[in-house]
Amino acid sequence: MNILWTLLLLALGTGSGETPANHADGGRLPAIVQSTYQTFTANVAQGRKEDPLSPAEMVVPVQQEEAPKVKGIYVTAYSAGGSRLNTLIDLLDKTELNSMVIDIKDDAGYITYKTDNPELQKLGKPQPFIRDIDGLMARLEKHEIYPIARVVVFKDTILAKKNPELSFRNSDGTVWSNGNGDNFVNPYSKEVWDYNIEVAKEAAKHGFKEIQFDYVRFPEGFEKRADSLKYTKTELSRIDAVAAFVQYAREQLEPLGIKVSVDIFGYAASVPAAEGIGQDFVKISNQVDIICPMIYPSHYTTGWFNAKDPDKAPYQTIKGAVADTHKKLDPLGENKPIIRPWIQDFTASWLGKGHYTKYGKHEVEEQIRALNEMKVDEYLLWNASNRYTTGVDY
Repeated sequence: MNILWTLLLLALGTGSGETPANHADGGRLPAIVQSTYQTFTANVAQGRKEDPLSPAEMVVPVQQEEAPKVKGIYVTAYSAGGSRLNTLIDLLDKTELNSMVIDIKDDAGYITYKTDNPELQKLGKPQPFIRDIDGLMARLEKHEIYPIARVVVFKDTILAKKNPELSFRNSDGTVWSNGNGDNFVNPYSKEVWDYNIEVAKEAAKHGFKEIQFDYVRFPEGFEKRADSLKYTKTELSRIDAVAAFVQYAREQLEPLGIKVSVDIFGYAASVPAAEGIGQDFVKISNQVDIICPMIYPSHYTTGWFNAKDPDKAPYQTIKGAVADTHKKLDPLGENKPIIRPWIQDFTASWLGKGHYTKYGKHEVEEQIRALNEMKVDEYLLWNASNRYTTGVDY
């Protein structure tokens, strides 16, 4: 018998049929024995009787904490690190809202707090928008607020400009930008994957219970320029590359007891796979704990769900979007993730006169009513300025 296995058996007294629970001290064992027992049981579970792993080689997953039924709000790093946080905490204290999705790596690619992590300093650009990250986490815990870290993945101007080889480049070697001046990094790049997962792991160390990945995709309209831009590519399709990142991220974070969620375009549930940007609703959903479709009524155009102006029909639009979501994900069976949509608490005046309505208590409650009827009891409210409607029955 392998000598390590023999030592494990001797340490636990299992040669005589004794288990840790039989010890005279009532089962309270020294840490080294507890560690040995964990190693022993993990090796047994993995069928490693003849060639067991040592404690140093064994990764014992941390049990995920039971999460609440999340009803949350989006919080920018500026709000989290500034005076607006007082207002937002007060809102959660006085309502059924219980969670905050906080920017930890934002839309520009900034890491939003000071970090001494050399990898994050090398590839990212820490900015102390949140001046005291641990103080923030302690405050959230005091108010029983479930903390979710938002990590924007492939939209990353900071990383693209620091490392053009990780981005998409024009024929002259310059970094490609979209119409808004944003830069993206390459979803095929393992280095980009590992960087974002390192951001997520550090967020977990600070106490975040869940990582929500956003912009898990190629740039919009990428299929029109895929052949003209310079970038590293593998044999995977864009859809499979994106799905592979999500799977890898979950595998990396699961041992830490961290839940993984992904934001995805709401219409992705209503159409075939969006191959241009590499998003397949089912393939991504199959790899996450929570899927967060962005089903803002304002983001649907005339005719969606039989609504002339979807923004003016929040109940009808949300109900149709969730029906499509269930239809798309039901075949996953036990692998079907929690559906936690983003809903609208902002006014989309850019749609033009006659095509939008001012969003307030009624419009937010109509969306929640539709979710309830479709048996979806988790949701997130989006308002870019973090000014949320008061008096809503959540």
